[in-house]
Amino acid sequence: MNWQGWAEIAFTIGLAVVLGWPIGLYLARVWEGRSTWLDPVLQPVERVLYAACGVDPNKGQGWMTFTAAFLSFNAAGFVVLYGILRLQGLLPLNPTHFTGMSPHLAFNTAVSFVTNTNWQSYGGESTVSNLSQMAGLTVQNFVSAASGIAVAAALARAFAANRGSSVGNFWVDLTRATLYLLLPLSIVFAIVLVALGIPQTLAAHVDAVTLEGAKQGISVGPVASQEIIKQLGTNGGGFFNANSAHPFENPNAWTNLIEEVAMNTVSFACVIAFGVVAMARKEARALLATMVVILAGAASTIYASEMLRTPALVEAAHVVAAPNMEGKEVRFGAPSAAVWTAMTTGASDGGVNSSIESMTPLGGGTALLMIKLGEILPGGVGSGLYGIVVMAVIAVFIAGLMVGRTPEYLGKKIEAREVKFAVLSTLILPASILGFAAVAAVLPVALKTVSASGPHGLTEMLYAYSSAVGNNGSAFAGLNANTPWWDTTLALAMGLGRFAYVVPVMAMAGALVAKPKLTPTAGTLPTDGLQFVGLLLGVILILGGLQYFPPLALGPVVEHFQMLHAIGH
Repeated sequence: MNWQGWAEIAFTIGLAVVLGWPIGLYLARVWEGRSTWLDPVLQPVERVLYAACGVDPNKGQGWMTFTAAFLSFNAAGFVVLYGILRLQGLLPLNPTHFTGMSPHLAFNTAVSFVTNTNWQSYGGESTVSNLSQMAGLTVQNFVSAASGIAVAAALARAFAANRGSSVGNFWVDLTRATLYLLLPLSIVFAIVLVALGIPQTLAAHVDAVTLEGAKQGISVGPVASQEIIKQLGTNGGGFFNANSAHPFENPNAWTNLIEEVAMNTVSFACVIAFGVVAMARKEARALLATMVVILAGAASTIYASEMLRTPALVEAAHVVAAPNMEGKEVRFGAPSAAVWTAMTTGASDGGVNSSIESMTPLGGGTALLMIKLGEILPGGVGSGLYGIVVMAVIAVFIAGLMVGRTPEYLGKKIEAREVKFAVLSTLILPASILGFAAVAAVLPVALKTVSASGPHGLTEMLYAYSSAVGNNGSAFAGLNANTPWWDTTLALAMGLGRFAYVVPVMAMAGALVAKPKLTPTAGTLPTDGLQFVGLLLGVILILGGLQYFPPLALGPVVEHFQMLHAIGH
């Protein structure tokens, strides 16, 4: 460890926050329908889209109509993407003549991209055609991110309203988030990535001659355009199987920095926009500070642990050097691997450039904890914002009970109905993670593709379901997930983590929008200072950390059933 490493971590996180600030102010204008400098170009396109789809942009929606539109749009996206993946062998732009995916793999992949998870049970360069990459996966990279931003916008309006009824219009929010935010950023930075050496072509491969004189075909494709929206939308589904560890997705230090920062910038921007729309800028800064504290703490812990020698190799009397760079991008060093891992697991993915399996126990455990905390640190675009607001609602309710006052947050009284919805949303994540992991731990059909036994094998399964339910998409290597059991159950876990979580959040927004907007009094709990940041940190860590305890009892169970399975064979 040295000061340069700590400075690199601080600079990377700080740059994401700094860039997120002006983007957040711009995003607030987009949410509120105010004029932007892109209006002359994009307003005609926007109007054509509304007319073609029969959308009245001036008509607001209640929370149930908004949620129904959100769910129906994503269901339609799933059907279209599933069809593309199954039929890609018959469709054009398939220069390598890939056949269609199997039913269970197509199901898993379609759910994965629709839910903004981007878990990959396939190798992109060896499985997916250019058409599937562009018209299927990249389109979902845009609209799944825009869907999360739309829900965040609805929640912001709920806090801003005074006895209102509408939380906005999902179709308008979806369109504007895509046209005015994600598309312009992606176009600009895709050009930058191409200039820095990332391929962007419809060719299947380029031919090279090896040192031995043999010919080798190197896979290429429309990489840059997918890479940038993968990062900006915290998607994570790489064009190549190695994701951002592949030199064509991440060829040098400049692309590495751009991709690292892009993972969190839009998520931070959503918090700033929330503060502007909800008329709570100071409170939004408290939410942002909470995110940064945990993100920086995770990156620091991973960096410190990975600078040591691997404990298992030391115990086995192997001579190994520090730092522990096994499975990491040696091109960019240990600090980059640490901050990338923290940002990936805290940002609901965005692509990986190292193997979490190869980390020290403390480093890998920190990554797992970040996922278990939910999509809040800073989480996926949009989802991180509404995830941490749910935690804030629970925090002010607990504080209100302690001081004997009716809790308020951002001018809204937090009563039984709102708390029930908030608690329900937080229970969905651990119930899904631990439920699926417990079942998988005792089923031979699940255990037979887990590479390790005992506690390590349990961690592989627990990380997989945590990553799926948290809509994260990173993997603890060693688990062969491309089987009917894992593809299907992980897809179900992704769906629960996204859609079952959003419904109570939107119900909470519906309850809040109808409440009067109150003026803070001397008895109102301050939610814009360090004390509230500390309270919120405590609530987040307790709710996330409690998920660690039930799996501890499953370790001997996993080992027992794996032993019985081995005897049976």
